[in-house]
Order: sequence, then structure tokens, then C-alpha cells
Amino acid sequence: MAGEIPGEEATAAGGKVTVLTKTHVKPRKAVGKKQCQLVTFDLPYLAFFYNQKLLVYGGGGGGEFEDTVEKLKDGLAVVLEEFYQLAGRLGKDEEGVFRVEYDDEMDGAGVEVVVAAADGVAVADLINEEGTAMFKDLIPYTRILNLEGLHRPLLSMQLTKLKDGLAIGLAFNHAVLDGMSTWHFMSSWAEICRGAHSVSVPPFLDRTKSRQTRVKLNLSRPSDAPEHAESSPPPQQPNGDAAAPPPPQLREKVFKFSESAIDRIKSRVNAQSDGSKKAFSTFQSLATHVWHAITRARELKPEDYTVFTVFANCRGRVDPPMPDAYFGNLIQAIFTATAAGALIGNPPEYGAGLIQSAIDSHDAKAIEGRNEEWEKDPKIFGFKDAGANCVAVGSSPRFKVYAVDFGFGGPESVRSGPNNRFDGMMYLYQGKSGGRSVDVEITLEAAAMEKLEKDDEFLLGGADGLI
Repeated sequence: MAGEIPGEEATAAGGKVTVLTKTHVKPRKAVGKKQCQLVTFDLPYLAFFYNQKLLVYGGGGGGEFEDTVEKLKDGLAVVLEEFYQLAGRLGKDEEGVFRVEYDDEMDGAGVEVVVAAADGVAVADLINEEGTAMFKDLIPYTRILNLEGLHRPLLSMQLTKLKDGLAIGLAFNHAVLDGMSTWHFMSSWAEICRGAHSVSVPPFLDRTKSRQTRVKLNLSRPSDAPEHAESSPPPQQPNGDAAAPPPPQLREKVFKFSESAIDRIKSRVNAQSDGSKKAFSTFQSLATHVWHAITRARELKPEDYTVFTVFANCRGRVDPPMPDAYFGNLIQAIFTATAAGALIGNPPEYGAGLIQSAIDSHDAKAIEGRNEEWEKDPKIFGFKDAGANCVAVGSSPRFKVYAVDFGFGGPESVRSGPNNRFDGMMYLYQGKSGGRSVDVEITLEAAAMEKLEKDDEFLLGGADGLI
């Protein structure tokens, strides 16, 4: 691990963030030279940005900051013996088939680890419900495309010393892994840091068991790609004017639904059930509750269509099924659409039924058909291609994010970074309060967010709903 002291400074939450060192951490033991083809489930995410997460810990990490950093690095080196793909790079063969490459002797091999200090930033500054603008100086690779993994680490992290805690900002290349694999890695890393000698559930690394089709793509890193894409100017038209008007102002906010609130929502959506049909799940109930509320907040016309999108875990849906430890992307987007008037003019079970039907019908045959269609005519979509007036769901409250304990307790907060956000994007996280509680992180245009914040139906009348 070679270190450097760039001396870079930025500002977050009213305090300076100073980069102290930057190193690369490789697997502790030699792995050799490895290659693994990316498959159809992975490739559509090449044009997304890196997937960013921020975990905020109180108490300074349980000891001296320097000791905590070394403990985290040592654990990382051990866990990378199993998760070595995260220490590699994207590569392509002569036919344009993408793959993950790792070689102990590869230039720049390893996970990038930035160590920083923000002594003027407190844990409380980072765990409020509003906004993510302050996060960009605490999480690497803002507005960096996954395709940049041809020349950058597939995982970059920043360990930032706070006034009274520790922030761990992570940027994962989404072309290499999905949310389930992300939190499998995180829990395994934490397990090692707590004293385990090996990973209790090793990753299943042969992604070609899920799909073997070699898809050839003519994609490469743009020759003029800026080193710091977040600071690049907007494209210009020949007359010098900006190519497009500035995008609408977006706001992000976390709505914390307690266990009792989740139970009320689920009971309301299932109120008309006579037992003859399958009950709506917690996810389907909460999803239609949010879909209704966002549609009201947008004040859509009755004839306007609205699209609900969820990225479904396909590990148990493909034939043959893949293990939960499958490492990679094994998700597909599921879409359902309806007119806004029909959605909000009907009881909540209408929207829940649309979502339930779309999810239940996405079986092995549907997954195979989607893959075959894409392989015949590959389309690399941007992260905003989720449909008109969309509500799109990422992450899952099933991920035990608050159990990521490196030996000094679980995080005080888990949030998404500024990447891959657009009007209607929401992330669902396990609630900090435990049980069936869920934190709903929503991005909306500012005017719609203001209406959502005042929607008593969404907030359940302010009784025992939000905490």
C-alpha cells in the first residue's frame, strides 16, 4: 500500500474536508491473474454512475482515528481475498466483450482508500432527513460513470474523521455488483474487522452460471472524459449557448416510517381483501402508498401516465436459481404504468395490484425473454430512463445495513450519495428504529416535495407514522 498526501480541501456541512492520504489496498494473499466475463444482467449499468453509500458512525470509531483506519484497511485486505473482483478493473477482449480483470501485478490494482479529516463536521450534521449536497465531499466518484472502471478502481472509499465520529463513503461500480452483493461485501468486511479469521459466507463468483451469452459492445471511455467529471461544464451548441436549460431543482428527504406506521399502511391496502386473493406484501403496500402520494404531489392530469419501476432480485427467479451469495448483478427492472387519474381515483389496492401482478409475472420465462431481447439489440440506458412521471425504487429494507458493525457499533445513519438521482427516485432502507420500520429516501422536484411534506394522508395524519 503506497500512500500520498495530496492536501486537497473541500467544504461539507459548513466544515472543511481535507484529504490526508490516498492508498490502494490489495488482497492480503496473492490471488494471481483472474478474469470473469460480465453477463447480460451486468451490462446495462455501464452508463449509470457509480453507486454511492455513506455510513456515519458515532464515537470516533471506538478509538484513535489512525488505529481505526488501520483496522479497517487490514480487514479490507483480508476480505478482498474472497471479493478480489472489487480490487480489479473492467476490461474488454478484442471482440468488445466486457469482463472483470484482476492481477496482483496490475498497475493500480486494489481498492482505493482515501483518508480525510473534517474536524468541523459533526455526526448530527450528516444524519438529518434533508439533502445530500454535503455528501459529495465525503463520498468518492460523484458523477463518474461505471464505464470509467476501465481506468479506475471498481471500489473507492473515503474514511473521514468527524468532530465526534467517522464517515465511511463508498463508491461501487454498479456494472460489477448489485445491492445484495454490495451489502454481502459490507457485512463480510465488518465480520473480519470484528475478529473473524475468514468470511462466513464466501461470494459465488462465477456469474456465467446465470448467463453465458457473449454480448459484444462498442463502448469505450471517451477520449476527452474529464478526470473530475463533476466539475466539467455543460455541453455547448455551436453558437456558444448551453445545449439545454438547467434541470429543475431537486430535493432529497428521508421519511422514517415506524413499525406501527408500516402496519397501518399494510392494513389499509389489504382492507378490502376477503381472503380469496393473495395478500399484498409490506413492500407492495408501502410502494403504492408512496406512488399515490408522489402522483398527488406532482398534480398530474388524470390522463397523464405514471410509471412505477422496481429492480427485482432474480436470484431465486432464474432457472436454475442462483444462491443468495451470487456476486454480481442479478436484478432486472420491472415496469408497470397507469393513468394518474386511475391510480389516485381508485382505492390503494388498485396500485398495489398492478405492482403485485408485475412482480409475480416476472418469472424465469420472462427473465429469459428480456435477456434474449436485449442481447439481440443491446441498449445502454442512462440512469434516468425509468419512464414518464416515474417512481423508481432502489435498495431494499431487507438489507441489514444497520448491522454493519466493524467492532465499534452499528452506524447512526445510512444514506445514498448524490449519484443516480432523478425526479421520482427513492431508496428503501431498513429503519434505524428496528423491527419492520423503513426509511424512505425520496428525490423530487422542489415544488412537489413541498406538497409531499404537507400531505396528511402520506404522513398518516402525523399520529404514530413518522418518527
